[in-house]
Amino acid sequence: MRIDILTVVPELLESPFNHSIMKRAKDKGLAEVHVHDIRDWSTDKHRRVDDYAFSATAGMVMTIEPIERAITQLKSERDYDEVIFMTPDGKPFKQQDANSLSLKGNLIILCGHYKGVDQRVRDHFITMEISIGDFVLTGGELAASLVCDSIIRLIPGVLSDETSALTDSFQDGLLSPPVYTRPADYKGWKVPEVLLSGNEKKVEEWKLEQAYIRTKQIRPDLLDDDE
Repeated sequence: MRIDILTVVPELLESPFNHSIMKRAKDKGLAEVHVHDIRDWSTDKHRRVDDYAFSATAGMVMTIEPIERAITQLKSERDYDEVIFMTPDGKPFKQQDANSLSLKGNLIILCGHYKGVDQRVRDHFITMEISIGDFVLTGGELAASLVCDSIIRLIPGVLSDETSALTDSFQDGLLSPPVYTRPADYKGWKVPEVLLSGNEKKVEEWKLEQAYIRTKQIRPDLLDDDE
């Protein structure tokens, strides 16, 4: 998989892809992440990529020209499955979206900044708009790194145990059940007996029951979605 990220603050994306699982994916050749400075496509002598909005709208807006140039150049070099725009008014990003995108080949992710982008970018180039929550960030860079992490970790071979991702929260519409490790008794706080029983059938039944209980208590909306 190859992901090209377009941003006006490339420095914000240096760390997320150079450590832990993301670095492992890159080192194994399973994923490529290329960060591009949109200013490189600006024809302004000061490398500006923003301008005032028409009307009395407060804040600056990312202009269409450098973004169009960047996307057009990238698309001339290879085919892309999706051109994604990170924006708070996009579709809420869910695990199912990460699952679907992890099967793609090449992605472009455009990070919004300032007051957003010229609407014509969204109308003519963007194929998918993503929000990571009902709140506003300074830019889409941190959101893009989160989306990339959630996608890349699902690529076969990235995680040491590929079955691990299959038991994550949201994969089956439920939150994950509680997990425990040694010691089995710590200051009188004991691990549930069923997990020590060796009876895999009962363990799996317990896990499913606990997943349902946690979901009902913490995220009942997930259960509503299934109804």
